[in-house]
Amino acid sequence: MSEDRRLRVVTMNVLGPANPGWEHRRVVLGRALQRLDADVVALQEVPIGPAPGIVEELLGPGWHVRQLGHPSDDGVGAVLATRAPHRPVVELDQRIRPASQALPWCATSIVELDTAVGWLLVAHHKPSWEFGAEAERERQALRAARAVEEHVGSAHAVVLGDFDATPEAASMQFWRGLRSLDGVSVCYQDAWETVRPHDPGHTFSSENPLVRAGEVATAVSRRIDHVLVRAGAHGPTLRVLGCDRVLDRPVEGVWASDHFGVVADLAVPDHPPGSWGRL
Repeated sequence: MSEDRRLRVVTMNVLGPANPGWEHRRVVLGRALQRLDADVVALQEVPIGPAPGIVEELLGPGWHVRQLGHPSDDGVGAVLATRAPHRPVVELDQRIRPASQALPWCATSIVELDTAVGWLLVAHHKPSWEFGAEAERERQALRAARAVEEHVGSAHAVVLGDFDATPEAASMQFWRGLRSLDGVSVCYQDAWETVRPHDPGHTFSSENPLVRAGEVATAVSRRIDHVLVRAGAHGPTLRVLGCDRVLDRPVEGVWASDHFGVVADLAVPDHPPGSWGRL
């Protein structure tokens, strides 16, 4: 398979500067993210308001960056960054409860771009975060999926981000084609599950001292950060070559975030879904 027909995507919640150790953590984050040499990166909890240059500090120069919704009052928010120029398709304000009670960057931003694997629709999805908000996450997933279907055409599509939902949650079952919502069904392949079906792959883990010392220390370890690849009638239109966690151990004694990131390598399959290849 040709190396130039591959795509690398990353999602990473960086646990912004209001939390302990930011000055050390930002250095670790920047080094690791730049070494990944990704094509598409979704960042959450990043201080884009007070430090607009932080995205370049973390990812390096030359990225095309799109903000997700609006930053919180402290300037923290989320961004989608692409190596190649992208065109904004639609942004959905996903705040369901009154705006004063919801993250202003609770949103879904969808862009399209030309990549090594062809035309690609990318959706950075950030639903409601609260543990008891799964009903909201269902509605948010439905809105986002409908928007992708409206605009995807013949392009590939990837949805990624901090979903704040485990694979077993109703919203994630909907994304993965295991249940319908409001008479609508879609199917996305979970990149992690594809290559590591027997590994829980927790991205918010009690192994991490930033989780044990944080605001949700009583929670069980969970996999809530995801990379999803859209399937057509005959299956995913991109092949998942690999999927790993990012910064899932300390670097020189520094844990980069309370979340572990996710990196996935995708490629054009040897023959398109719906056709036979050589035996």
